Amino acid sequence: MSERVDIWVTRFSTTTAWPRDVTCSDNADTYPFILNRSTVMKHPMQTLPPRVIVLLVLLSLGWGANWPLMKMVLTEMAPLHFRSVCLLIGFCGLFLIARVNHLPLRVPAGQWGRLLMIAAFNMAGWNVLAVYGIPLMEAGRAAILGFTFPVWSVMLSAWLLHERITPRKLFGLATGLAAMLLLLGADVHAVGRSPLGALMLIGAAISWSIGLILVKRWPVSLPASSFTAWQMLIAFVPITVAAQLFEAGSFSIVELSPWPFWGVIYNSVVCFIFCYWAFMKIATLAPVSVSSLSILLVPVVGVFSSMLILGERPPWSDFLALALVLMSLATVLIPVRPERVPA
Repeated sequence: MSERVDIWVTRFSTTTAWPRDVTCSDNADTYPFILNRSTVMKHPMQTLPPRVIVLLVLLSLGWGANWPLMKMVLTEMAPLHFRSVCLLIGFCGLFLIARVNHLPLRVPAGQWGRLLMIAAFNMAGWNVLAVYGIPLMEAGRAAILGFTFPVWSVMLSAWLLHERITPRKLFGLATGLAAMLLLLGADVHAVGRSPLGALMLIGAAISWSIGLILVKRWPVSLPASSFTAWQMLIAFVPITVAAQLFEAGSFSIVELSPWPFWGVIYNSVVCFIFCYWAFMKIATLAPVSVSSLSILLVPVVGVFSSMLILGERPPWSDFLALALVLMSLATVLIPVRPERVPA
């Protein structure tokens, strides 16, 4: 089902949303849409294609609602054991989707090196640092530090990919950062009391940002489903070995109480199969700065879903943060008015 969306988004992009001098892989129906470097520099995309916004909304809801569920799972399951189970179900599900839809699974010759690097930063680095950093913070909302990655993404994309940082992007970045600081609110003191947790979450954000840069700089010619599945499989091996060596506990989820059990199922199916696929699709369709700013709604959904599930009452700062995030999202969702060309 997800790859049908993949094909649908790719066809839309190749016919309506991109300049004529873009390049694609051999089969536009099955491979992710890949821009060459000269196109990115000459025709920088300022907003997301309209139909990709559907993926963005579903992604934000799926990943955002995951925060309170993940907190509940970590009360009964060791972090790396938890991530190992999610990665296993994730790559099995994505490989199955690719196989059923007769999509390529084999990594093209000469692209294993770039795939290993992308998986190391995008999957292994992010997941390990984040899952260990969150429990170390006194306040759960400090996990929002992980979503400072747009800051690092925008800076790295300007430096390494030569993406132009327009005033529009700077405004979106500033309002998004202001929202993150408001979400931390009175819990900022928890960062000082737990510097290791804060450093891990910031490290996770930087790792994710580097992974995004690598995806754009050295793209892998695979459809989004099998591309994401390979990343998960590569990350699964060292994480599972580390779980067995350094953690106690079981990989079995049937021993968990109901909420943590369904939290693992939700993480594995919704987050690791759909959300990761959707994010990799958005990442291949848009410049790093645009794709990074586009998911700033995720931590806001996370905070409000925690209030709904865990019974927390929202302070005024959370509503102001929501308004700021919506302003930030507008910079990548509202189309830019085309410049008039003199006759």
